[in-house]
Amino acid sequence: MRARIRTARKAMVLAAVASLGAGLLAGCADDGGNDGSGSSDGDGKGKTTISLGLFGTMGFKESGLYAEYEKLNPNIKITENVIERNENYYPALLNHLTTNSGLLDVQAVEVANIAEVTATQSDKLEDMSKVSGVKPDTWLDWKWKQATTKDGRTIGLGTDVGPMALCYRKDLYQKAGLPTDPAEVGKLWAGDWAKLVSVGERYKAKAPKGTYFMDSPGGLLNAILGSEKEKFYDASGKVIYKTNPAVKAAFDLTSEAAEKGLVQSQTQFQPSWETTISKSLFATISCPPWMLGTIKGKSQPDAAGKWAVAAAPKGGNWGGTFLTVPKSGKNVKEAQKLVAWLTAPEQQAKLFKVQGNFPSTPAAYTRPEVTGAKNEMTGDQPIGTVFAEAAKGAPVQVIGPKDQIIMQGLSDNGVFLVTKGKSADEAWNSAVKTIDNKLDQ
Repeated sequence: MRARIRTARKAMVLAAVASLGAGLLAGCADDGGNDGSGSSDGDGKGKTTISLGLFGTMGFKESGLYAEYEKLNPNIKITENVIERNENYYPALLNHLTTNSGLLDVQAVEVANIAEVTATQSDKLEDMSKVSGVKPDTWLDWKWKQATTKDGRTIGLGTDVGPMALCYRKDLYQKAGLPTDPAEVGKLWAGDWAKLVSVGERYKAKAPKGTYFMDSPGGLLNAILGSEKEKFYDASGKVIYKTNPAVKAAFDLTSEAAEKGLVQSQTQFQPSWETTISKSLFATISCPPWMLGTIKGKSQPDAAGKWAVAAAPKGGNWGGTFLTVPKSGKNVKEAQKLVAWLTAPEQQAKLFKVQGNFPSTPAAYTRPEVTGAKNEMTGDQPIGTVFAEAAKGAPVQVIGPKDQIIMQGLSDNGVFLVTKGKSADEAWNSAVKTIDNKLDQ
């Protein structure tokens, strides 16, 4: 999933701010005004060039949406400047927003960063709710609210979301004596994450040699917290992760799973974790739609069709992005039109069919691209309806400006340590110390 939730490393961030300025500026050399009438792509045809600043593979180009829009609008040319990892992209974007310079016509913002941008940089961004044809009820309610300021301005339109399900290996479940049908599997843990841990114990009792029930402690913790309405911040913006009973309960349950040997001693998205996918060393993984792409990319060819998707114990979300239009862009009006078109249900459904990016617009959920969606890794199972129900059930979650830092601390400096022999209390204290040092508390 475009490495969206991988946490920032300090050295990379420092380098990024210095080095990416030129990259963000690269698409801004066109002359012209904010009415979109004067920018030229340099080919002598007088086309208006709309530049997008993105991270990872957002799929607009790959799914043919740019080409389709250019065909519908012959006076428009679309270019994109892409940084692979969000932890490199975002610090530079924040720097340019702060100085209100060097911004492209459209800038993507990851969900982990949208709260900070909405709270501190909204004056630099256009109110997309004012764009013709844009209606709040087109999007999932919680998705729309994430990019809406306290005074009612909506500074970004949602592209995809990451509705949480659980992906599992049917062959490993069968060998462990567990059901393999997605509906029956979902019933095993319906409504309660603790039931999932109990299923893990059943799996371990008859597990194929060398395999674990789940891929990582961080993946489990992130899934549980993703289903909570309130986790690290309250509605007033106060940091509450230490006092929120839901966070401690999730931490303790994940620690229990680690103590019982149900999760691998791995950190997600690291090379050693990727190797465990190719070697089929775990049976279950917290799984928004984009995770299937990761599974496919790291699996051996014979893994195709051996996976299935079941509903998670509770609805949640992991991932998602917004498209914003800076006021200082060269082609504001044309950029707004493009963003509204790219995020419309029809285009989001097409994007899901090709790229697996799940729509944030419920109207897309009844389109055949979603209802009939299948994946190479899950064979004939129609997976779109599973993810659609998860998206509808996800809570309107309070997103804080430093969610990413807190989550990394709880995972990498917390529950991961339990897999290395630390007690749950020791791991919690380590996580709190790390997080508070980074938050200067």
